[in-house]
Amino acid sequence: NISSLCCSGSRSSKTFKPKKNIPEGSHQYELLKHAEATLGSGNLRMAVMLPEGEDLNEWVAVNTVDFFNQINMLYGTITDFCTEESCPVMSAGPKYEYHWADGTNIKKPIKCSAPKYIDYLMTWVQDQLDDETLFPSKIGVPFPKNFMSVAKTILKRLFRVYAHIYHQHFDPVIQLQEEAHLNTSFKHFIFFVQEFNLIDRRELAPLQELIEKLTSKDR
Repeated sequence: NISSLCCSGSRSSKTFKPKKNIPEGSHQYELLKHAEATLGSGNLRMAVMLPEGEDLNEWVAVNTVDFFNQINMLYGTITDFCTEESCPVMSAGPKYEYHWADGTNIKKPIKCSAPKYIDYLMTWVQDQLDDETLFPSKIGVPFPKNFMSVAKTILKRLFRVYAHIYHQHFDPVIQLQEEAHLNTSFKHFIFFVQEFNLIDRRELAPLQELIEKLTSKDR
């Protein structure tokens, strides 16, 4: 179970966001349990498919929350290695550099260190997930018309955290014996965004080779 793999104490407190909980007893909670059960079968292609009779928006919402929690946790394990000094810019290898803008507080993209960028990013995602008008948790409350475009932006940005970890911090991931966990989480993420066409291929370019390697076995 991914959620039981938690990070120890203070090292992850720097940018570690509180886990976003889906209320127990809610339909979304049932969907999350369904997702966890199908993941347990080991067939990720099957696990990401929309369950019969379910609402696509709701399925995307539940999984987006789950990926936020997973990435939050994975990044939390390597925050000691991701510092202003080690990562003065937010990058995914030498060819890809990301500048932060959220369109409201920071309109013009700013160049900042990776820990700062990821803190901005995760705080922004958390704010979206906590917004009941965007991510309604109550049964019968409809999703807004722009929900899919918001979800796509969230997933596009969460991908960048995976890309940064893989390119800049893979050694500590191996030392911490987190490699299998990271690969499984990322593979699940990629299968999900591929299934519903949620991230533009160009955005995935920094990890294209890895994506091909991880997904070729499961065609």
